[in-house]
Amino acid sequence: MDLDEIMMWTRAERHGVADFLDDLDDHEWTADSLCPGWTVHDVLAHLTLSNRVTLGATLAGVVRARGNWNRMTERMARDRARRYAPAELIAQLREGAGWTRRAPGAGPLDPLVDTMIHGQDIARALGRQRVVPTEQGVVALEHVLRSPFYGSQKRLRGVRVVATDAEWAAGSGPEEIHGPLSDLLLLATGRAAGLAGVTGTAVERLAEAL
Repeated sequence: MDLDEIMMWTRAERHGVADFLDDLDDHEWTADSLCPGWTVHDVLAHLTLSNRVTLGATLAGVVRARGNWNRMTERMARDRARRYAPAELIAQLREGAGWTRRAPGAGPLDPLVDTMIHGQDIARALGRQRVVPTEQGVVALEHVLRSPFYGSQKRLRGVRVVATDAEWAAGSGPEEIHGPLSDLLLLATGRAAGLAGVTGTAVERLAEAL
């Protein structure tokens, strides 16, 4: 894909999340997100790290977390949330919206996916909605299904995935799931909340797995 177009989409998504977060009430910042153990404030802090964290800080964090990537990511997000108030982090998200720098190991599409998914992590947990743009959603979902990082290849093995809000489908097998791109993205990245909007023969198995 064209890198300039990916960056344009990522910039727009970051600004969109920042605009969405402007409207949150004070008590919503301490609410749980869809990420287990993460508050809404923590998720926003994580988003501001995607183009700020250095290789050195990442390596030090991995060592501190004894090689556990998820624990490292969680600690870094919480440390940053303690340092900055939500309004400061929203400003940082906007400031870095157009930066091309990526976290160590991230590919061109990962910042877009990260922003889209974490925007859903916040919105769904608060009972709100964030629309997933069709073209960007398809590209993000295809990336998630290809990448070993997100675990979707194992999670959706033998499942045909069919979007109900776009002319798109992927995968093959005896089972299917049908749903909007936003819910399919949640399921592909391991969020059980995506089950609420899907149908198909694979739903029961995915519910047990998640």
